[in-house]
Formats: sequence, C-alpha cells, structure tokens
Amino acid sequence: MAIRFGLLGAGRIGKVHAKAVTGDAQARLVAVADAMPAAAQAIADQYGCDVRTIEAIEAAADIDAVVICTPTDTHADLIERFVKAGKAVFCEKPIDLSLARVKACLEVVRAHKGTLMVGFNRRFDPHFRAVRAEIDKGTIGDVEMVVITSRDPGAPPVEYIKRSGGIFRDMTIHDFDMARFLLGEEITEVVATAAVLVDPAIGTAGDFDSVQVLLKTASGKQAMISNSRRATYGYDQRIEVHGSKGAVSAENQRPVSIEVATGTGYTRPPLHDFFMTRYTEAYAAEIATFIAAMAGTGKAEPTGEDGLIALALADAAVKSVAEGRVVKLSEVM
Repeated sequence: MAIRFGLLGAGRIGKVHAKAVTGDAQARLVAVADAMPAAAQAIADQYGCDVRTIEAIEAAADIDAVVICTPTDTHADLIERFVKAGKAVFCEKPIDLSLARVKACLEVVRAHKGTLMVGFNRRFDPHFRAVRAEIDKGTIGDVEMVVITSRDPGAPPVEYIKRSGGIFRDMTIHDFDMARFLLGEEITEVVATAAVLVDPAIGTAGDFDSVQVLLKTASGKQAMISNSRRATYGYDQRIEVHGSKGAVSAENQRPVSIEVATGTGYTRPPLHDFFMTRYTEAYAAEIATFIAAMAGTGKAEPTGEDGLIALALADAAVKSVAEGRVVKLSEVM
C-alpha cells in the first residue's frame, strides 16, 4: 500500500518535495497546507491533492507521514506535534537554529519512538554517492583529505538572510553533513574565516557571503569547504576526496553533458542554475529512502542526530570567526 503524505509548506522547497513524493509509485500526496492559500492551491491543482490546515493534517486518519517545508523556526514544534500524532516525519534542515531546542526536540522523538529523517539531500546525489562507494570499496585507500566546493549562483534576498541563521547554518550546514559523510570520522575541530565580498547589505544584516572552513578529525583527517553566495557561471557543486592510494572526485553537472569543438575552441553548456534542477535525482532518492524506512526495509538517515551535529559544526564555525581561533566541537555541544 502506498504511503500517504501530507505536505507542510508550499514554497520553493515544498514544490520540490511535492514533485518527489508524487513521482514515487510507493507514495501518494494526500494534502498540502500553507499559510498562503494560493500557494497550497497551486500544488493541489497540479497534483490532485487536498488543501487542508496543519491541524487537519495532524488529526487525519488518511495520512501516514508529513514532509515539513515550513520556515525554520516552526520545524521543531511541528516535528514534536506530528510525532505525538503518530506520523512519520521528514523535515528539511535545520531542525532549529538552537542546539538546545534541537536536543529537546530529539528527546520528544525518542520518547514517542517516532520516525524522523532530516533533509540533507546531497547524500543522495548519485554522483556524490558514487564517490562514497569508491571510498567504501577501498579504491583510494584510507581517506586523508576532502575538498568541498559549494557556491550559489546568487545571494538570496536580504530579508531571507536576516532570518536564515546565517550562512554557516543555512548554506554551509549541507557541506558539514557532506564532510562527515565522506570523512568517515567525527569532526573534532573547526576553524573558519568569513567576509562580505558579494553584497554589503548582507554584512549590514549581520551575515557573510564568502566563507572558508577547515575541519579536522581526531586522527588528523581534514576537510576544506569553500562557500560563496555568488558564482556568475552557475551552481558550483564539486567534491574531491584524497586517500592513501589515490583520489576520487565528482565534477559539476550540466543539464546536457556535451562538448562542442569548433575552430574557435571547445565549449560546454552552462551549469545547472540552482538546486531545484541540480539535485532533482537526490530529492527523489531521499524520499524513496524515507518510504523504505517506513516500510521496514531501510533506515531513516540522515537522522535527527545528524542534524544536531551539523548544526553544532555551524555554531563552531560562527564561534571561530567571532573569536579568530580553532574551536573544538566539544565547546559548543
């Protein structure tokens, strides 16, 4: 029987998840809720589901699970509500901007033996998973260094910046999770630098738009993350893992992977313009993983604990920039 879903939030990421849910033969989108009725109705019209209130979805007997795509400051409360209602929960990152609030939320999930999966979609990208597969096979030996490049084509509106929690908690948090996914060891130290190079208004809002982070494990493995809110050439997403026997990397992806050669030289099509198209397969794969977990044939990973650690790494990066020093993860956890 298909898993019956409720969608909370009909914005940009809500639309992405609506497509992923309805594209899976093992799932059915039953209802959508959003504070903006027109946004909810647009998804309902496109996919043939109901528009309901959050309260109605919470009480519904015909809904097994929810996908939470609402603003960050609502995530923890909604997770607790729906776990208590007996529904499985898939929640977009982060669970909250406060480590204490995340810890309290996870206690509720454990107390009610709930199912919670956090949306770090990049783990499910087929190219990045292929990199991880080579690591697991031992092709490159022991992992020693990881390099992650993640640059957005343009900065979000300043009003979004003000409530996002900052670049480390909003953007780099994906890369913190990817670093853990590839290193295979827990990170113990963080050192970060940050600047405002793209838009002075971002600095006025109290944030940065250009950051570098160096992560280190207890055994000395390292990961370097490069983030920018501006990449004039498209959505820049690359990883490289160096090991004792070699290296493996995943290059940028394009909507069409061709190369044209003429008398003027070699050209290739532009990169994807943003995450909605770059990670289409990843979003579908993570929803499939969530469904498998509900069916008892898989695990709901990344877990709430993965979300907690990624947020702690973001907090450590913020502290490192503010204090100009290496920060041990234990200081913020």
